[in-house]
Amino acid sequence: MPRMDLHSTYPGIADLKKKAQRRLPKFVWEYLDSGTGTECGKARDRQALDQIGFLPHILKGPMDFDLTTRFLDRDYPLPFGIAPVGMSGLVWQGAEQMLAKSAAQAGLPYVLSTVASQSPEDMAPHIGPAAWFQLYPPKDPEIRLDLLNRVREAGFPALVLTVDVPVASRRERQTRSGLTHPPRLTPRLLAQVAQRPAWAMAMARGGTPRMRTLDRYISRQQNLPPTAHIGYLLRASPDMDYVQWLRDHWDGPFIVKGVLRAEDAEPLERAGVDALWVSTHGGRQFDGAPGAVEILPTIRAATSLPLIFDSGVEGGLDILRALASGADFVMLARAFHYGIAALGANGPDHVIDILRRDMEANLGQLGARSPSDLPAPLPLRPIAPP
Repeated sequence: MPRMDLHSTYPGIADLKKKAQRRLPKFVWEYLDSGTGTECGKARDRQALDQIGFLPHILKGPMDFDLTTRFLDRDYPLPFGIAPVGMSGLVWQGAEQMLAKSAAQAGLPYVLSTVASQSPEDMAPHIGPAAWFQLYPPKDPEIRLDLLNRVREAGFPALVLTVDVPVASRRERQTRSGLTHPPRLTPRLLAQVAQRPAWAMAMARGGTPRMRTLDRYISRQQNLPPTAHIGYLLRASPDMDYVQWLRDHWDGPFIVKGVLRAEDAEPLERAGVDALWVSTHGGRQFDGAPGAVEILPTIRAATSLPLIFDSGVEGGLDILRALASGADFVMLARAFHYGIAALGANGPDHVIDILRRDMEANLGQLGARSPSDLPAPLPLRPIAPP
């Protein structure tokens, strides 16, 4: 479908989300879209962004927009990238390759998860120079070293340590859907698959996705909670010594993901971390946290390190809200997966284009030529749901 036709049919991320839900089996949709608990944490991420506003600025004349951003000693054409999602290949066959190729073509970072359905070696032909690897921390030092070597040799220059998953979350919506790890096609799930033929055909061509990065480290399945997966058998609950070990053994940019306390910034800075990633894990780990963007200014005040932000971002205006609140770079995960589920290989490019156009439209209203020209944000009153 030509790009302009896509914009007339899917002008926003919400349109891709609706199409994605219609194309995915229920258990896959619940895996992608759900949070944990009653999903108040996920809702707070969204509500907190909606309560950040700006005053429009008029009479600024014609404007040429500049969205280029320098982050971790690299220039990016846009101030956002693609965040990691475990088992992206469950959402759509070949999702990791589609995301990596689109990111590489656009010059944006793509982050591959340790528990993706493709290994670093699988992804090496598809990634660009800005690909990052997200590490769930292995307990075994030998596995740790081997995995770092594999990531390095595959061409991932940056390492992202996720620290906000010390235990498996419950993700009740996901459990109710019938999804287990690894996925087992029970009669209940087969009935859901039968209603989504495009997804079923794509999966039939590629086979049931699995966590290929971990294949060489796992000899047998053990009992786990239904929303946990085989990766938990390898994981440690990291501490500062673990962070320091990784810093000592990784010679590229090193990012810590899942920071929500301002007091955690200073020890991480002393340990040599290059950037902090402020995130609630999209509301998937803990239901009692504030909206991530509410915490962002306190962490900005506590450190000079570059800050990445995610959680609740659904459009270009949200990216500007995060940047104005202290972020240096923004990452999105669900939005790109909605795009893939809705449009296949065309999805990631269309999401990038939606976000770029939305940023430019909102910058124009604010009389700002670039994110660095953004005015100070101001609080908006909450809007009652319709």
